[in-house]
Amino acid sequence: MRVCKGCGAVLQDTDPQAAGYTPKTEADYCRRCFRLIHYDDLTVSMRTGIDPDAVLNEIAASDALVLWVVDLFDFEAGMIPGLSRKIGDRDILMVCAKRDILPETLSHDKIARFVFGRLKEMGIHIKGLVMTSMNNEGIDEVRNAVSLLRNGRDVIVMGRANAGKSTLLNHLAGETILASSRYPGTTLALNRLEIDGVTYIDTPGIEIENSLLMQVDEKDLKTILPFTAIKPQVYQLRGDQSFAVGGLFRLDLKGCDHASCVWYIGSRLNLHRSKVSAADALWEKHYGELFSPVPLKNSFRTLTIRKDLDKMDIVVDGLGWASVSGQISTITARAPEHVNVTFRKAML
Repeated sequence: MRVCKGCGAVLQDTDPQAAGYTPKTEADYCRRCFRLIHYDDLTVSMRTGIDPDAVLNEIAASDALVLWVVDLFDFEAGMIPGLSRKIGDRDILMVCAKRDILPETLSHDKIARFVFGRLKEMGIHIKGLVMTSMNNEGIDEVRNAVSLLRNGRDVIVMGRANAGKSTLLNHLAGETILASSRYPGTTLALNRLEIDGVTYIDTPGIEIENSLLMQVDEKDLKTILPFTAIKPQVYQLRGDQSFAVGGLFRLDLKGCDHASCVWYIGSRLNLHRSKVSAADALWEKHYGELFSPVPLKNSFRTLTIRKDLDKMDIVVDGLGWASVSGQISTITARAPEHVNVTFRKAML
């Protein structure tokens, strides 16, 4: 039985719509991975259908060091509630990927304090923390940490879909072996590879079912996901203010006085500001045109809270976040159904 070097699926030449299909039986990669690697072309979507419990059970059953990859930009989506209970007392090395997406003014120390604070709140314990960037920065630190912590064991790599697991392993290997892309569901099965005498086991991404990335057409991911350092968009607020991020998310801030709102989202997204009193009419008039992209289903829910922290973030899984400070009486978030919205102490 031969498996695809890119995604781990068993290679087959009978069903073009199924995982592992290749018209060339001697190929090392399935057609899907070949086109992803060479052309960034998604021929078959596999972003749903991978059982997250099955992945976690595989990790719990292995005697391996766990390399947990989390996307710093999409940190909240990367969290796995009850992780310690689900995988037992496995040693965890956390790799916070895509450090270079965050503003350069944010220091490593401040990021680390934020990460450890959130892990403490969730009852998750780790043995070490390393930050990496898309340009290979931090890879030597990962190698050193793995060498220190693995004690002769294999290393099993886990994380939410789209966190950057396969990209990290390609950087460690110094060549493109695994398929990596912006599309959730790139890795489909356990995939073993040897790097510098260490056996790494790549696992399928654990579904990000509550992420906006699962609620949009995959062609819109190029617009939503940032690929370079995000540039904060700063707004001074007075009165009642509303913001629409395309047709994906709306944020209404009421009772603003000497307040500010800073957006940390991809530069390709359209951000529209208006008064709350005009927001409903503008949304109805421009939804799907000026306010685009939009989710696959036009079904939204609203969450309203009173601002109880001097500075706080409103985070939308898969989209980014807004940081608000100053006097604001109420905050109303309008997001697609099933998309997770987190109100947290400000990261920056």
